[in-house]
Amino acid sequence: MKVAVVLLNWNGASFLEKFLPTTLAYSKEATVYVIDNGSTDTSLEIIAQHSAVKCLQLDANYGFAGGYNHGLKQIDADLYCLLNTDVEVPKNWLPPIVELFQSKQEIAILQPHILDYHHKTRFEYAGAAGGFIDALGYAYCRGRMFDTLEEDTGQYDALAEISWASGACFFIRKTVFDQLDGFDADFFAHQEEIDLCWRARNQGYKIFATAATKVFHVGGGTLPPSSFKTFLNYRNSLALLVKNLPANKVVPRLLLRLVLDGIAALRHLSRVEFRFIGAILKAHFAFYKSVVANVKKRNPINKQDYFTCFSIVYHYFVKKNKKYSEVFREKR
Repeated sequence: MKVAVVLLNWNGASFLEKFLPTTLAYSKEATVYVIDNGSTDTSLEIIAQHSAVKCLQLDANYGFAGGYNHGLKQIDADLYCLLNTDVEVPKNWLPPIVELFQSKQEIAILQPHILDYHHKTRFEYAGAAGGFIDALGYAYCRGRMFDTLEEDTGQYDALAEISWASGACFFIRKTVFDQLDGFDADFFAHQEEIDLCWRARNQGYKIFATAATKVFHVGGGTLPPSSFKTFLNYRNSLALLVKNLPANKVVPRLLLRLVLDGIAALRHLSRVEFRFIGAILKAHFAFYKSVVANVKKRNPINKQDYFTCFSIVYHYFVKKNKKYSEVFREKR
């Protein structure tokens, strides 16, 4: 199996300097690529120090979605690993993944368990032990519910089918990526991997998380917390529902979701976080402008509702269930 480990970079010189040598040293089974999203820092100089890296330079910052779409068109491989620049990989991390793809043809997309680089026995926010989504479009993970992160005690070590895999370390067969026409570039960044996974499942593909490999993510490194990040998350999660829900469920789910977004805005108001309120309002207006375009992107084939609970917000904030295992019984 021809494997490409593909890092997308935008002004991430410090992360390249720190993690690229390890990625190269421990990825001998693959070819390592860096797609550069028009960086203006010293990224290109650092990449040039590593002759084994194949660098693909883009002329602008196309975001996570557009950057990978542009770059992967130029990469020939059977299996893509989309890897954040702020991820540390351990020795022998690739063979267990490749073996799973070779032995289980039903696997189209897969993520390893993602742990916190700064606290290596704890799951990390961006993916943890595999992602899920509730009926209203809120994402959560085994090992991560909202801002509550669990210690990794092996409680999620069984190979599990999941709803979405984290873009921090995202394995996908090239044939699947091509059939789905890649990411939705209009998302720019955030939740584009959830959208891709939902579309993949509508086509009958399966997505898994494995503990056979565990990687360590700095988190927030490529796009730190900001009002822009809040804007992307709210806008894209609404677009996600319009694009992927069965037609008879779009409007009622959106109405409920908009109410909850309003409550979230009030929560920010109570904390005097005006920039986040502005980001939510901006996200809603951007969403309204894009509704027609998102409706046109709907694919009627096998459109299904894959939520695992109706409202994770209710479980977390009302019932005070702070762990995935408190809401769902995990098979061991």
